[in-house]
Amino acid sequence: MTDSPEVWSSFTHDPREARYAVLRASDHDRAIVHQVLDEAYADGRLDREEYDERCARVDRSRVLGDFRAILGDLVAPPPSTERTLAHASQRDLEVLAERAWQTKRREASFSFLGASLVTTAIWFATCFGGGGFNPYFFWPGFVIAFSLLHLVRVAGSHREIVESEMKRLEKRRSKDQRGRGPFGPFGSLG
Repeated sequence: MTDSPEVWSSFTHDPREARYAVLRASDHDRAIVHQVLDEAYADGRLDREEYDERCARVDRSRVLGDFRAILGDLVAPPPSTERTLAHASQRDLEVLAERAWQTKRREASFSFLGASLVTTAIWFATCFGGGGFNPYFFWPGFVIAFSLLHLVRVAGSHREIVESEMKRLEKRRSKDQRGRGPFGPFGSLG
């Protein structure tokens, strides 16, 4: 998990990017940071005091940008921080598009599991805890069915999602290439 691309792509949005650094962190994002800290502690890269201090910082973190400082010395930086989409090959774009689909599929899976578990637990607690509900009517089935349909749709739309992401990345790459002319981002002297 401490491999740079794997860690940063696991977040809902990459905390290293300024546009996402101000977004609120989710419990899923915090769980990723805790996993990296657990591995670092197990590997002996953190002592107990530092591990406890960083875990406390993760729990207090409000935005994604907070995680960059917590993980900065534990996750290897990308091979080239200078590289932008302007220099990306077609294969690089394909890899990024595939990762986008994997992220969407992972999010749909977590949605399905989370919604299923939470609603079933509520149903169970209210049906047998004297809540007055009919224990024979399994209402979480509606939530489970809709979240399962979303998961199936995302899983079945692999090609469409990857193609759409490729178009978006190619458009961004061509915009990056136009903005990086021989005279800087403005393309001319005057």
